[in-house]
Amino acid sequence: MKEKINVGIIGCGAISNAYFKGCKLFPVLDVVACADIAVERAKAKAQEFNIPKSGTVDDLLHDPSIDLVVNLTIPAAHADVNLAALHAGKHVFCEKPFALTRDSGAEVLRIAREKNLRIGSAPDTFLGEAHQTCRKLIDDGAIGEPVAATAFMCGHGVEAWHPNPFFYYAPGGGPMFDMGPYYLTALVNMIGPMKRVCGSTKITFPERIARHKDVAGAKISVTTPTHLTGVIDFANGAAATVIMSFDIWAHHLPFIEVHGTEGSLSVPDPNNTFGNPLLRKAGENEWREMPVTHTSYYGESYGRGVGVADMAHAILSGRPHRANGDMALHVVDAMQAFDESSNNGRHITLTTTCDSPAPLPTGLAPGEIDA
Repeated sequence: MKEKINVGIIGCGAISNAYFKGCKLFPVLDVVACADIAVERAKAKAQEFNIPKSGTVDDLLHDPSIDLVVNLTIPAAHADVNLAALHAGKHVFCEKPFALTRDSGAEVLRIAREKNLRIGSAPDTFLGEAHQTCRKLIDDGAIGEPVAATAFMCGHGVEAWHPNPFFYYAPGGGPMFDMGPYYLTALVNMIGPMKRVCGSTKITFPERIARHKDVAGAKISVTTPTHLTGVIDFANGAAATVIMSFDIWAHHLPFIEVHGTEGSLSVPDPNNTFGNPLLRKAGENEWREMPVTHTSYYGESYGRGVGVADMAHAILSGRPHRANGDMALHVVDAMQAFDESSNNGRHITLTTTCDSPAPLPTGLAPGEIDA
């Protein structure tokens, strides 16, 4: 029986380092190739991370030794690269967002099912120790029945530090499509699927100026909303308030809080895997830091790869994988619906749903996924 899944990484930009490093922590994964539209960049990453093969995207897709493609291209290319990999007979794990529209995401899922291939998507940070601890606390009844939540990602965008800030201000970017997947996926993991959303969106600054040394002074035309205030109604009756913004200079807002009939839970940053949840039960006067209950895969670092490893284990064993395409499409459906709600002045009922992913077991050794 096969014990490893051979992985090829397409897209060798900034996020790829986290995947090259993270995937090496899981014995089930063997990264054997990488590719990029700029072949020299792929060759440099292959040398840096000791990857046997590098080359063009076409080379990688036609390599029969590769079982699973990790798609780290820019958001506008995600759906097309996913489809190309599926048509090449590869399983696919895609960086967020899964797609720019629910229709293109649904087509990817359709082809994956037609070809009996797995499709998965970031974020996989909900599989880290902090968010699995939060999931366990909620599942164990620490806050009773969830009734409300808040999710806040507020800053002033990426143009001050990012070497390629332009696509963050185009369709498929903005705070919702860039950072929203972390927050919405974390909420689905803890509370369950969403039912409908409403939102108000705007562009506060129609032009921004890049300040990273590589592109300093370049003008950025903003063509996607940079501030969103929204409400999510969940299928179980809970409701969440959401603010996603690239238009805010400073704030004191928490990342995520989940409030239940018997207490409240303060949830660590969903863009990371680490951190200690804070719990305050009904009748208590102070928040208590809760010990993590699950395995730390990366320590306090910007790790990625656990979702790929979980998917690889699922392929080998036949079980469902956790960072799956149904959940990713459900998140895209909601993100698109916020903007539709703002434009149309009404609630938008989602056309998709999903199951909450199965929690990870406690007591795993580093690198393990299944008990």
